[in-house]
Amino acid sequence: MSRDTQLKERWEKLVDILSNQFSQGEDLDLDAIIYLIGVQELGKVHREFKKDEKLNLMHIAICRLLEPYGFYEFDFFDAEGWPHYKVKEQLPALKAGEQSVLMKEAIVNYFLERNVIE
Repeated sequence: MSRDTQLKERWEKLVDILSNQFSQGEDLDLDAIIYLIGVQELGKVHREFKKDEKLNLMHIAICRLLEPYGFYEFDFFDAEGWPHYKVKEQLPALKAGEQSVLMKEAIVNYFLERNVIE
């Protein structure tokens, strides 16, 4: 099985699992899954977030997802428990489709590590 085919199958399985768990079966999009990862990484799953906090959660998720690729490194938790990352390497200029594939791959790897998918 090619790497692209395997990624596509894993992505679809993951979207199905998360959509059934968090959106009554309506497919979650990439941004929604990134948001969920941010909430998971923050560890405060049962609370409401303000708009700016939601953006910060997505930033946390992106940093965490791209950390294994060498773009970010965990730095510290602030007094409120929010994780902070520092930039290790600037992201290369990617086309929209390339960004999407990179993020999907990083998300699939994140959930493989957590044994949510195989």
